[in-house]
Amino acid sequence: MLSILIPVRNESDSLSDIIQYYSKNLINLNYEVLIINDFSDDDTLDKATKLFSENNNFKVLNNKKKGLGGAINLGIQEARGSKIAIMMADQSDDINDLLNYNNLIDKNNYDAILGSRFLKESLVKKYPFQKLVLNRLFNYFVGLVFWNSYTDYTNAFKIYKKKTLIEISPLISESFNIFLEIPLKIISRNYKYKVIPINWIGRTKGISKFKIKELGSKYLFTLIYCFIEKNLLNIKK
Repeated sequence: MLSILIPVRNESDSLSDIIQYYSKNLINLNYEVLIINDFSDDDTLDKATKLFSENNNFKVLNNKKKGLGGAINLGIQEARGSKIAIMMADQSDDINDLLNYNNLIDKNNYDAILGSRFLKESLVKKYPFQKLVLNRLFNYFVGLVFWNSYTDYTNAFKIYKKKTLIEISPLISESFNIFLEIPLKIISRNYKYKVIPINWIGRTKGISKFKIKELGSKYLFTLIYCFIEKNLLNIKK
């Protein structure tokens, strides 16, 4: 089974399309979608509970520790699938890439498939210019620090074996930086992974929760933490 984790916070306007989006495109797939409410202060939780209560492929969870880190950790614990993909509620991620992820991880027994929005074959639309510049600079810097050519560490949309995520736990990041922590641990610990091009289209509903100024120090903390861990693992070897 494939478990799809979708963290939501004040995403009431984005919920109505989710059932159709996944049900229509994952007809032949054994899957579950876990909607993880991250302390919304609008009607997201109530609306999600009503919308998804009658569909067996969907389950609503209420985060116990505020922040995306808490939401993702809860989703990993509750997931019934042997594979876990993380996607956004705004449908900016391409469902066809999800299907490709799932096929590749099954066929080749990878521990993870790491998509990149910044390869020649990728398609990216409506990416805010300032955010794009900062994204590329930071990802390039991470690549230099870890001596790796991967180009999209910070993107959430990837797929992993559940057992791999459990093995690299604890995941200590509290916010968006958890999406940096996971692939860095995958790469540093020499898990079997593949990088492929993926598509991304900017949100048309809701408001982005990503705040660059607020997250800079958290990303830096995660980078330092993973760098120290990597070197400690090398010393032990």
